[in-house]
Amino acid sequence: MADHIKIRRAEGTWVVRSGGAVLGETNNALELTEGDYAPVYYFPREDIAMAFLDRTDKVTHCQWKGDANYFSIVSQSGTVENAAWTYENPMEAVAAIKDHLAFYASEDVTVERV
Repeated sequence: MADHIKIRRAEGTWVVRSGGAVLGETNNALELTEGDYAPVYYFPREDIAMAFLDRTDKVTHCQWKGDANYFSIVSQSGTVENAAWTYENPMEAVAAIKDHLAFYASEDVTVERV
């Protein structure tokens, strides 16, 4: 793994919300830190209400993690485009984030420890 990327189990219970709905809650979140960037919290897919997520065509590439696929959040409040991402086939060095989703925190999406 690149020296600037660290993955560890995030302490406590983590929740992701959008449009007034709880999309997921977990005690098994992973915290990924990369260089000077703010930590990103990855939720296991089994702890996310996948019915709220629609896969999009967006794909990005990170030289350290691999290809990221994106999902929009769809709820009664509307759609938040490309609000979540996942590394379905991550590089071996970050294999721990496989089968996990991360979310862009915004005015429409909240990721927090409760």
